[in-house]
Amino acid sequence: MAFDDKVVVTCALTGVLANRKHCPAIPYTPEEIAEEARRAYEAGAAVVHLHARNDDGSPTFAPETFARIKEEIRKRCPIILNYSTGTILEDISQQQAYLAADRPEIGALNMGTMNYAKYSASRKSFAFDMVFPNPYSKIVKLLETMNEVGVKPELEC
Repeated sequence: MAFDDKVVVTCALTGVLANRKHCPAIPYTPEEIAEEARRAYEAGAAVVHLHARNDDGSPTFAPETFARIKEEIRKRCPIILNYSTGTILEDISQQQAYLAADRPEIGALNMGTMNYAKYSASRKSFAFDMVFPNPYSKIVKLLETMNEVGVKPELEC
């Protein structure tokens, strides 16, 4: 890649597992997430990858929270929105609902089951060690929803 090649900078603002104990700057509320999206946009990011949080920082898939995040970001900047759809749960109805309601430009689409782990060197053990199931039935349902509402899938492998 040459220095003059075009690139797309994506900023993941919250992640799904990190919290303020890990990093005090992680935004939780829609207003905080929107401010970080604005800062990322002004610094050159083209896309923000979004996980929604409750005000206490816990993850949420509530469509109304995603709608509030989108509304707050749109007040501040025109950055491209990439909604996370990942869940360890079988039920993806909330993900389908917020994709259909908000129609972000991009929706993350996990392309298969993944192993997730975090090793603690100080404890010499895993802080967590899990399988993140993404059966074909879940992938197909999310892709069908994305196609129906005009959301471009981001293929996560």
